[in-house]
Amino acid sequence: MSGVLERPWVLGILAVALGVLVGLAGTWAWRTYRAYRERWRRAARLQRISLDLVRDVFLPDGTGSGLHVDYLLLTTRGLLILDLRDVIGNVFGSDPMTEWTVMTGSRRFTFANPQGAMYDRLAALRAIAGELPVDGRIVFGPQSMFPKGMPRMTLREESLEAEFPLGDRAAAERMVEPWRDAWLTLRSSLPPSSFPTRT
Repeated sequence: MSGVLERPWVLGILAVALGVLVGLAGTWAWRTYRAYRERWRRAARLQRISLDLVRDVFLPDGTGSGLHVDYLLLTTRGLLILDLRDVIGNVFGSDPMTEWTVMTGSRRFTFANPQGAMYDRLAALRAIAGELPVDGRIVFGPQSMFPKGMPRMTLREESLEAEFPLGDRAAAERMVEPWRDAWLTLRSSLPPSSFPTRT
């Protein structure tokens, strides 16, 4: 050890390495905290617009196959399917476009227009939901922007409460009481999806 102390440049290298490690640990801790905070905010937001929900379920489509559903909520307006899109950047998409584009600085990628998949989910759910009203939204997270306007059935996550207000919870519970048995039957009939879970 005394040999190391006699060479100050070794101590400098050790100090830099320690600084890098502390910096990496701090970055990891900050990202982990931010991810936890966003999951908590999302869960709280969904609780404020629904009376019950299931997540990551497999919705049979009538052909022997099925569709993944991120969230299925019981709201005062009936059943609500949410397809979550956690993209970062400016999103450019419209109803007739087959692909939508996300741009962040110099990065650019495309993904298939999600409206077709939402229509399929809505049709599959209507086929088994009986008299329950059915609706759906493609929900984009807080780090996405739509500079050219939002296509049909799309929504920013922060706008969920404005579009689907729950109001007084006790009154909302009374409002959905006629749907309660059908909801519980439907909920118990949907198996978990093997699709990767989103946060």
